[in-house]
Amino acid sequence: MIPLRPRALSPGDLVVIAALSGPLHAEYEPDLERAVAVLERMGFRVRRAPLLQAGRRHWWSAARPAEIAEELNGLLRDPEVRAIVAHDGGQTALGYLDLVDVGAVAADPKPILGYSDISLLHLVLYARTGLVGFHADLATPGLGGAWATVPAARRAELERLYVALLTGTEAIGPLPAGPSWECWRPGRAEGPLVGGVLNRVVLAQATPYALPPERFDGAVLFWEEMGGLASYVWSYLHVLRHASILDRIAGMVVGVPHAIEGLDSPGASPSLREIVLDVLGDRDIPVLGNVEFGHAGPNLPMPVGLRAALDAGRRSLSLLSPR
Repeated sequence: MIPLRPRALSPGDLVVIAALSGPLHAEYEPDLERAVAVLERMGFRVRRAPLLQAGRRHWWSAARPAEIAEELNGLLRDPEVRAIVAHDGGQTALGYLDLVDVGAVAADPKPILGYSDISLLHLVLYARTGLVGFHADLATPGLGGAWATVPAARRAELERLYVALLTGTEAIGPLPAGPSWECWRPGRAEGPLVGGVLNRVVLAQATPYALPPERFDGAVLFWEEMGGLASYVWSYLHVLRHASILDRIAGMVVGVPHAIEGLDSPGASPSLREIVLDVLGDRDIPVLGNVEFGHAGPNLPMPVGLRAALDAGRRSLSLLSPR
């Protein structure tokens, strides 16, 4: 399938922050306000979607799945809205994957930004329409939270990168490598980026909207994981092995792990690198580890469906096409 690239934004375009999964807790209102300020500094008008109200919730969600889907579909159909940023992740996207207006996505492709639970949305829309989804920072914990904890120079670098991603018409090229990046297996690969939070990649493949196995042919699989046990990561990777996905990909990029119990206990449990290489076995694919995307901090953007060039030995990852 040919990637469906979102249209480039222009200065002054409207970006809407929406509660696509979890609720907004009142104590995080200042983080959300900082996220609005970051997007405005990038040159955009910003609006909150109606369901994004502090204290509004249904169980673990911002609202019932049908309500979230109705609001999302309204944003997808509104020609004034040029991009949608998820406020936070959560546990809700599985409840409305079948309710998203894919016709509206195809008619007016817009950037949708987010990670964690939003990985499901990216993968399913990529499977159904080819939409390039922006696995990038969420508004509240990311733009308004993690971004505030890094040095000003790093924030400025991220801001330039996100503006280029949203508005540019040229390929971004090499992503800024950090000191945490590690070569876990050398080699080079080039192909479309496919991935997200690992457990959501596995869950997406269990739905009727799974990516056909051949869509992984030659792909650069990127993933990160948050919470749970080290053994869960090992098990999820074996699910991908059983589904033939690991036999089809050309390379792998692994994000910085966050709050995973049982990693790196001396003499008792393996490192993430050891887990990955154990499951890959003798598959000769390059692996770049500890890249800054996911729950561990500010996210480098990983657009699902865009071609990327990976050189693990040189600790390099480049985006080869715009948006």
